[in-house]
Amino acid sequence: MNIHEYQAKEIFHRYAIPVNLGKIARSEKEAFDAAHGIEAGQPGCLFAVKAQVHAGGRGKGGGIKIRKNAGEVARAAAEMLGTRLVTPQSGSEGKPVDRVLIEGTSAIAKEYYASVVLDRSEIKPCLIVSEAGGMDIEEVAANEPEKILKQYFSLEEGLGSAEAEALARRIVKDKDHALIFSRIFQSLAKLFLELDASLVEVNPLAVLENGKVVAIDAKINFDVNALYRHPDIAALRDSRQEDPREVEAKKFDLSYVGLEGNIGCIVNGAGLAMATMDIVKYYGGEPANFLDVGGGANKDKVTAAFKIILRDPSVKAILVNIFGGIMRCDVVAEGILAAVSEVGVKVPLVVRLEGTNVKEGKEILKKSNLNIITASEFAEAAEKVVAAL
Repeated sequence: MNIHEYQAKEIFHRYAIPVNLGKIARSEKEAFDAAHGIEAGQPGCLFAVKAQVHAGGRGKGGGIKIRKNAGEVARAAAEMLGTRLVTPQSGSEGKPVDRVLIEGTSAIAKEYYASVVLDRSEIKPCLIVSEAGGMDIEEVAANEPEKILKQYFSLEEGLGSAEAEALARRIVKDKDHALIFSRIFQSLAKLFLELDASLVEVNPLAVLENGKVVAIDAKINFDVNALYRHPDIAALRDSRQEDPREVEAKKFDLSYVGLEGNIGCIVNGAGLAMATMDIVKYYGGEPANFLDVGGGANKDKVTAAFKIILRDPSVKAILVNIFGGIMRCDVVAEGILAAVSEVGVKVPLVVRLEGTNVKEGKEILKKSNLNIITASEFAEAAEKVVAAL
């Protein structure tokens, strides 16, 4: 689960990571008033107007503006609010801008990068830092990997002060700043472990011209499977920033991820769903989604799956690939008929059933007299759905 920058900065503040909390505005007037309030405490400062969306690359997408006074701040906020911001990481549809963060800003002398992630190959959390922070950190990682430094640490013991200080000294020459950085690194690691985060990122972590060290941006992603331990974090969820199909899928306990193709896939089991997408691509098709209805899906779940897939106008055919274990093929067949009847499926539909009660399931489909293309083998189903396009 993702949260907004301003929410992440509030959490950073609790962990003694230096940030500029700023003020949130949901209208042009609120932006104007926020800038006036900030100016009272920071006379002569510049202002950063930052769109609050769940996507990186806001600067490149025009979602961060630097302005000189309250009037300019209000106009910049008005231009952003109510729009959809498209960034290199948002997808082509962009993300809705419902609020902006207004901050007083100072000139930056040097930008750094810091993050903590879980390296699943090492089964350890990893602190990643660089002396080359800022908007082009992805290019730095690709073209100058020697500037990206890593430090693994224990899940049980966290990041030690000696490890943090050693890494800080490798990227920061000033001793005082290196000490501040090492404390920030330890706080990021502590936050990551205590709040069950999957990513904590600061880009840039800046040294200002006045000598202060500040986390200019803040990003935290959380492990959704651990949210039951953090109801206060779960309450920060902004479903407006999520794919509405994924939001709907969660209501029915369906695992759904939208993709860019035109073949909708309804499958039971994550492994089979991955294999189904692979074989669709092998035969020249492009999957429109990952959708796992789970092992215990009933008729209502299958119907909901069809509705969600058909909300995507790019879907031009549907492949249902079910291996009945706990799930019975006859129940799936009934769900398919109910969905076709209720939703009115107007695109080619290919169904492959195998496993528990497969004969009964196939008989139900056969007796329906609906225009359903059936297949017995995995590869046959993929070939048929691609051909049906």
